Amino acid sequence: MHNRALYAGSFDPMTLGHVDVIKRASRIFDELTVLVTVNLAKESLFSYEEREEMIREVLKDLPGISVDRCDGLLADYVNRNGYDVVVRGLRNTADFDQELAMDQLHKRLYDHCETIYMISEDRYGFISSSMAKQVISLGGDGSALVPEPVLRRMRQKYGLE
Repeated sequence: MHNRALYAGSFDPMTLGHVDVIKRASRIFDELTVLVTVNLAKESLFSYEEREEMIREVLKDLPGISVDRCDGLLADYVNRNGYDVVVRGLRNTADFDQELAMDQLHKRLYDHCETIYMISEDRYGFISSSMAKQVISLGGDGSALVPEPVLRRMRQKYGLE
């Protein structure tokens, strides 16, 4: 069976937790697309193009992974492109509560796609994009939060390099 999976998020910025989920999911699925999506509830630090560039740079050595973006409804993208699975990462019970509501909605919107959840590794469970932005913008060491290419771009964005 040929399985195509999608891992979607705003990735503003991509964290080490995101990278961990991507690596683990890429071992399970034949093809994995990392999809940069819009999050209307958040003010973006990086443009779509910048996020895509950073993700491509971070994942360049991982086979079977593609990167795309979507500024519309995730379900429309999933259905239009015929994905079998959407992968979601969970760090804690707050993530679970939010994802449960989204899953119930997506069951009504997806044609034939299933959602699977990957629990974050302990060492990444505390990391969020918001936390990374706060620590790095204030000059803190973000090397335990985001991949090096992302850290470099964040430092540039905040005028720290």
